Amino acid sequence: MALDSIDRSPPPFFRQGLSALSKLVLFGFLSLLLMSADHRLGLSQPVRSVISVALAPVQWMALLPTRGSDALQAYFKGVDEARDAAHQYQTRTIAQAQRLQQAEQLLQENQHLRELLQLRNDHSGPAKAVQVLYETADPYSHNIVIDKGVLSGIVAGSAVIDVAGVVGQVTRVYPLSSEVTLLTDRDQSIPVLNARTGQRFIAFGDPLTLGGSLELRFVPASADLQPDDLLTTSGVDGIYPAGLHVGRVQQVDRRIDTAFAKVHARPMARHRGRHMLVLQPMSDWPERPPKIEPAPRTRKPASAAKAAASTAGGTP
Repeated sequence: MALDSIDRSPPPFFRQGLSALSKLVLFGFLSLLLMSADHRLGLSQPVRSVISVALAPVQWMALLPTRGSDALQAYFKGVDEARDAAHQYQTRTIAQAQRLQQAEQLLQENQHLRELLQLRNDHSGPAKAVQVLYETADPYSHNIVIDKGVLSGIVAGSAVIDVAGVVGQVTRVYPLSSEVTLLTDRDQSIPVLNARTGQRFIAFGDPLTLGGSLELRFVPASADLQPDDLLTTSGVDGIYPAGLHVGRVQQVDRRIDTAFAKVHARPMARHRGRHMLVLQPMSDWPERPPKIEPAPRTRKPASAAKAAASTAGGTP
């Protein structure tokens, strides 16, 4: 087969049509024509509007994950901020409640100190203000420890009182502190006086009855004692000054089979405050100087008065 007879033209699939240069010129001219027409006539604006309307749902769907993520982050951020704000509010509320309680406690303590100062001014004997440190841990005794001892002039046997009445008695004295035995201790006793009738009794501590009370022993069944009678110190023991409040009668049990009545009283002072007064025993009080009464004036006789007058008149 001769080589001249072979068809060297490209098949229809690979035919290029116009050349690349011709296409460049053609499309460049077409672009200039379209830009000029759009600039003068605004032909592309309706097309753009239609395309934007058609693409709006697609854009909304494309932005939906981002918007959801932002909303979720904002939600959790708001929850964290609300939790922090609630925690700060709770902290401030607790702090304000604590300050309010402290203010109320300071007001009560201030009132207690004012009453104690007034009691100290009304009391004629020497007294020292003390503060309660703690209550002893011995379950078989009712004792408290105060912050003053021998170096402050505290002596054993001194009476301890507060604004309500007698608290107890100093039983042990150390250099910087002292131990006070309360009236409700089983080993403590105090002479008392019924303020209504004037009868004297001896009150002993009873830590079990009424949660801590005083028991009046050897009281005749016929004694005139009634509930709510006020018991005060009698002053016959030389330790407690007379007239201090001790307690009020709570129970009076008169039995037929015994000649004595069973009487219990509730102490007036429940050692609730932190500040108290320590009174020295009455035997240690300084003696008051004797009161010197002026000498009575005597009248001179009438004759002596006339003689004195004449003598004074005759004197140049």
